[in-house]
Amino acid sequence: MDKLDGKVAVISGSGRGIGREIALKLAADGAAVVVNDLDAGPAEETVAAIEAAGGRAVACPGSVTEKGFAEHFVQTAVDTFGGLDIVVNNAGYTWDSVIQKMTDEQWDAILDVHLKAPFRILRAAQPVISAAVKRAAQAGEPVPCRKVVNISSIAGLGGNAGQANYAAAKAGVTGLTRALAKEWGRYNVTVNTVAFGLIRTRLTETPAGDGTIDVQGKEIKVGVSPDLMSAMEHAIPLGRAGTPAEAAGSVYLFCIPESDYVSGQTLVCGGGFVI
Repeated sequence: MDKLDGKVAVISGSGRGIGREIALKLAADGAAVVVNDLDAGPAEETVAAIEAAGGRAVACPGSVTEKGFAEHFVQTAVDTFGGLDIVVNNAGYTWDSVIQKMTDEQWDAILDVHLKAPFRILRAAQPVISAAVKRAAQAGEPVPCRKVVNISSIAGLGGNAGQANYAAAKAGVTGLTRALAKEWGRYNVTVNTVAFGLIRTRLTETPAGDGTIDVQGKEIKVGVSPDLMSAMEHAIPLGRAGTPAEAAGSVYLFCIPESDYVSGQTLVCGGGFVI
């Protein structure tokens, strides 16, 4: 029997990159997954990959920053699979600049996607989780351990030049995690954070200045210069950047029964890099 049989997971930003690997990993271990991406195509491709491997999944495309999306995301899990057991707040991107050049739009956009969106999704999940706990108690059944994994970054732990918005948002994720761990312990929900170090994704593999991503009509530059990438990898004790699959593995650790008594913690997935 797979460890996540019967569990239902919602994973934001899971059409591509690390989020896709998280979705594939949880589905391979038995979870039914609601796959989200800003664009429908990548979300549906991830669903197709899960189903081809014998798993269960449904696409829920849309922006996590849109008003009403959080409720729709959670309700999709309930309507399609009958409940909600795992929430992974993964969606996000970077929009970098030194502070004197950073606009209010840049600041607000990054705080919205990395901090407000997880807050809204968790707020939307609370009534569903609370009602399920009450039903179990009334039936005299044990309350299963549910899981929340919020994604952060080493930038949120130690800061990073040119990323005041991103670092502030990710530091806020840590505070959100600790608060919810205390609020939701009574529901038998564990709430933890994974802070990623250098992971090879489309945001890091493209040479600086050579690539952009489209975020709701905005073309945002992404990429890291090869020299900077080499220097960053040199500072990592394991000597290399991590893969999306390895990043997904660290999230998986917080989703399985072996971590049922771990809550309010931040795990750094960074190859040994210490802030």
